[in-house]
Amino acid sequence: MIKLLISMVLVFAFANASQKRQGHCELSQVGKIKVHWTAYKTPAKLPVGGVFDDVTYRSVAKSGINFREIFVGSTLSIKTQSVNSKNSGRDAKLVKFFFKNMNNTNIKAKITDIKSDKRVKGKPKTGIFYVDISMNGITKNIPMNFSYFDGKLHAEGYIDILDFKASKALSSINKACFKLHKGKTWSDVKIGFNTAIKALCFPAK
Repeated sequence: MIKLLISMVLVFAFANASQKRQGHCELSQVGKIKVHWTAYKTPAKLPVGGVFDDVTYRSVAKSGINFREIFVGSTLSIKTQSVNSKNSGRDAKLVKFFFKNMNNTNIKAKITDIKSDKRVKGKPKTGIFYVDISMNGITKNIPMNFSYFDGKLHAEGYIDILDFKASKALSSINKACFKLHKGKTWSDVKIGFNTAIKALCFPAK
Protein backbone atom coordinates (compact mmCIF):
# COMPACT_ATOMS: atom_id res chain seq x y z
CA MET A 1 0.00 0.00 0.00
CA ILE A 2 2.81 2.41 0.93
CA LYS A 3 4.65 1.62 -2.31
CA LEU A 4 1.47 2.31 -4.27
CA LEU A 5 0.99 5.70 -2.58
CA ILE A 6 4.62 6.67 -3.23
CA SER A 7 4.28 5.70 -6.89
CA MET A 8 1.11 7.76 -7.24
CA VAL A 9 2.78 10.80 -5.66
CA LEU A 10 5.79 10.52 -8.00
CA VAL A 11 3.58 10.15 -11.07
CA PHE A 12 1.51 13.19 -10.02
CA ALA A 13 4.62 15.28 -9.36
CA PHE A 14 6.14 14.34 -12.71
CA ALA A 15 2.93 15.10 -14.58
CA ASN A 16 2.55 18.43 -12.79
CA ALA A 17 6.15 19.41 -13.58
CA SER A 18 5.67 18.44 -17.22
CA GLN A 19 2.55 20.61 -17.47
CA LYS A 20 4.45 23.58 -16.02
CA ARG A 21 7.21 23.17 -18.60
CA GLN A 22 4.84 23.04 -21.58
CA GLY A 23 5.15 26.16 -23.70
CA HIS A 24 8.45 27.11 -22.01
CA CYS A 25 12.15 26.62 -22.59
CA GLU A 26 14.50 25.30 -19.91
CA LEU A 27 17.75 27.24 -19.99
CA SER A 28 21.10 26.04 -18.69
CA GLN A 29 24.58 27.50 -18.86
CA VAL A 30 26.86 25.07 -20.67
CA GLY A 31 29.93 27.24 -21.25
CA LYS A 32 32.42 28.95 -18.98
CA ILE A 33 32.14 32.65 -18.27
CA LYS A 34 34.79 34.53 -20.25
CA VAL A 35 35.50 38.04 -18.97
CA HIS A 36 37.00 40.58 -21.34
CA TRP A 37 37.98 44.26 -21.15
CA THR A 38 39.06 47.13 -23.37
CA ALA A 39 41.11 50.06 -22.07
CA TYR A 40 42.12 53.15 -24.00
CA LYS A 41 45.40 55.00 -24.50
CA THR A 42 46.82 58.08 -26.30
CA PRO A 43 44.86 61.26 -27.10
CA ALA A 44 43.42 59.37 -30.12
CA LYS A 45 41.86 56.89 -27.63
CA LEU A 46 43.35 53.76 -29.17
CA PRO A 47 41.85 50.54 -27.71
CA VAL A 48 43.86 47.87 -25.90
CA GLY A 49 41.95 44.69 -25.16
CA GLY A 50 42.36 41.54 -23.12
CA VAL A 51 40.80 38.98 -20.80
CA PHE A 52 41.23 37.55 -17.31
CA ASP A 53 42.30 33.93 -17.29
CA ASP A 54 41.31 33.16 -13.69
CA VAL A 55 37.59 33.74 -13.13
CA THR A 56 35.47 31.90 -10.56
CA TYR A 57 31.77 31.90 -11.41
CA ARG A 58 29.09 30.72 -8.98
CA SER A 59 25.69 30.29 -10.58
CA VAL A 60 22.56 30.82 -8.50
CA ALA A 61 20.87 27.92 -10.33
CA LYS A 62 21.93 25.24 -12.80
CA SER A 63 18.83 25.75 -14.94
CA GLY A 64 15.62 27.78 -15.15
CA ILE A 65 12.84 28.89 -17.46
CA ASN A 66 14.29 32.39 -17.96
CA PHE A 67 17.48 34.41 -17.58
CA ARG A 68 16.36 35.82 -14.24
CA GLU A 69 16.27 32.35 -12.66
CA ILE A 70 19.78 31.38 -13.76
CA PHE A 71 21.59 34.73 -13.56
CA VAL A 72 20.21 37.07 -10.88
CA GLY A 73 22.20 36.36 -7.72
CA SER A 74 25.13 34.72 -9.53
CA THR A 75 28.62 35.95 -8.62
CA LEU A 76 32.08 36.24 -10.14
CA SER A 77 35.51 36.58 -8.59
CA ILE A 78 38.31 37.74 -10.88
CA LYS A 79 41.99 37.42 -10.00
CA THR A 80 43.57 40.57 -11.40
CA GLN A 81 47.01 38.96 -11.63
CA SER A 82 45.59 36.72 -14.36
CA VAL A 83 45.18 39.69 -16.73
CA ASN A 84 46.04 38.65 -20.28
CA SER A 85 46.41 41.10 -23.17
CA LYS A 86 48.58 38.72 -25.22
CA ASN A 87 51.57 40.89 -24.33
CA SER A 88 53.54 39.63 -21.31
CA GLY A 89 55.39 42.93 -20.85
CA ARG A 90 52.17 44.92 -20.81
CA ASP A 91 50.52 42.43 -18.44
CA ALA A 92 53.43 42.70 -15.99
CA LYS A 93 53.07 46.50 -15.99
CA LEU A 94 49.30 46.29 -15.45
CA VAL A 95 49.81 44.07 -12.42
CA LYS A 96 52.70 46.06 -10.93
CA PHE A 97 51.64 49.63 -11.63
CA PHE A 98 47.85 49.38 -11.80
CA PHE A 99 46.29 46.49 -9.88
CA LYS A 100 48.87 46.47 -7.06
CA ASN A 101 47.96 50.10 -6.36
CA MET A 102 44.47 48.99 -5.28
CA ASN A 103 43.25 47.79 -1.90
CA ASN A 104 42.66 44.19 -2.98
CA THR A 105 43.83 41.81 -5.69
CA ASN A 106 40.41 40.50 -6.73
CA ILE A 107 37.50 42.11 -8.54
CA LYS A 108 34.09 40.88 -7.39
CA ALA A 109 30.84 41.02 -9.33
CA LYS A 110 27.23 40.06 -8.64
CA ILE A 111 24.30 40.13 -11.07
CA THR A 112 21.55 41.95 -9.17
CA ASP A 113 18.82 42.41 -11.76
CA ILE A 114 17.86 41.95 -15.38
CA LYS A 115 15.53 43.85 -17.68
CA SER A 116 14.62 42.18 -20.96
CA ASP A 117 13.47 44.04 -24.05
CA LYS A 118 10.33 43.00 -25.88
CA ARG A 119 11.20 39.93 -27.93
CA VAL A 120 11.11 40.25 -31.71
CA LYS A 121 10.77 36.94 -33.55
CA GLY A 122 13.89 36.05 -35.51
CA LYS A 123 15.98 38.71 -33.74
CA PRO A 124 18.45 38.32 -30.85
CA LYS A 125 17.06 38.53 -27.34
CA THR A 126 18.30 41.78 -25.79
CA GLY A 127 18.14 43.67 -22.52
CA ILE A 128 20.24 44.90 -19.62
CA PHE A 129 22.03 43.11 -16.81
CA TYR A 130 22.60 45.17 -13.67
CA VAL A 131 25.86 44.11 -12.05
CA ASP A 132 27.45 45.16 -8.76
CA ILE A 133 31.15 45.61 -9.47
CA SER A 134 33.40 45.71 -6.38
CA MET A 135 36.91 47.01 -6.89
CA ASN A 136 39.37 48.88 -4.66
CA GLY A 137 36.90 48.67 -1.77
CA ILE A 138 34.14 50.44 -3.75
CA THR A 139 30.96 48.87 -5.18
CA LYS A 140 29.07 50.37 -8.12
CA ASN A 141 25.99 49.03 -9.90
CA ILE A 142 26.79 48.92 -13.61
CA PRO A 143 24.28 48.43 -16.46
CA MET A 144 25.49 45.98 -19.11
CA ASN A 145 23.66 45.57 -22.40
CA PHE A 146 23.26 41.93 -23.44
CA SER A 147 22.44 40.08 -26.62
CA TYR A 148 21.51 36.40 -26.84
CA PHE A 149 21.24 34.50 -30.12
CA ASP A 150 21.90 30.96 -31.31
CA GLY A 151 22.99 29.84 -27.85
CA LYS A 152 25.56 32.59 -27.35
CA LEU A 153 25.25 35.33 -24.74
CA HIS A 154 27.30 38.52 -24.89
CA ALA A 155 27.11 41.40 -22.40
CA GLU A 156 29.11 44.60 -22.08
CA GLY A 157 29.12 47.92 -20.28
CA TYR A 158 31.47 50.67 -19.14
CA ILE A 159 33.12 51.61 -15.87
CA ASP A 160 35.10 54.68 -14.90
CA ILE A 161 38.20 53.91 -12.86
CA LEU A 162 37.81 57.20 -11.00
CA ASP A 163 34.39 56.08 -9.69
CA PHE A 164 36.28 53.40 -7.75
CA LYS A 165 38.67 55.93 -6.19
CA ALA A 166 41.52 54.41 -8.18
CA SER A 167 43.18 57.65 -9.32
CA LYS A 168 46.44 56.45 -7.74
CA ALA A 169 46.40 53.30 -9.88
CA LEU A 170 45.50 55.27 -13.01
CA SER A 171 48.27 57.82 -12.42
CA SER A 172 50.76 55.03 -11.76
CA ILE A 173 50.10 53.16 -15.02
CA ASN A 174 50.01 56.43 -16.95
CA LYS A 175 53.44 57.37 -15.58
CA ALA A 176 54.87 53.90 -16.31
CA CYS A 177 53.59 54.00 -19.90
CA PHE A 178 53.84 57.75 -20.47
CA LYS A 179 55.73 57.59 -23.78
CA LEU A 180 53.75 54.64 -25.16
CA HIS A 181 50.47 56.29 -24.21
CA LYS A 182 51.64 59.73 -25.37
CA GLY A 183 50.79 61.10 -21.94
CA LYS A 184 47.17 59.94 -21.92
CA THR A 185 45.62 56.89 -20.23
CA TRP A 186 41.82 57.09 -20.20
CA SER A 187 39.79 56.33 -17.08
CA ASP A 188 36.85 54.67 -18.86
CA VAL A 189 37.09 50.93 -19.54
CA LYS A 190 34.73 48.68 -21.45
CA ILE A 191 34.01 45.42 -19.66
CA GLY A 192 32.03 42.39 -20.73
CA PHE A 193 31.46 38.68 -20.54
CA ASN A 194 30.47 35.83 -22.85
CA THR A 195 29.01 32.40 -22.20
CA ALA A 196 26.95 29.70 -23.87
CA ILE A 197 23.32 29.01 -22.91
CA LYS A 198 21.51 25.85 -23.97
CA ALA A 199 17.74 26.05 -24.44
CA LEU A 200 15.56 22.93 -24.26
CA CYS A 201 12.03 23.91 -25.32
CA PHE A 202 8.75 22.11 -24.59
CA PRO A 203 5.97 22.96 -27.07
CA ALA A 204 2.53 23.79 -25.70
CA LYS A 205 -0.13 21.14 -26.21
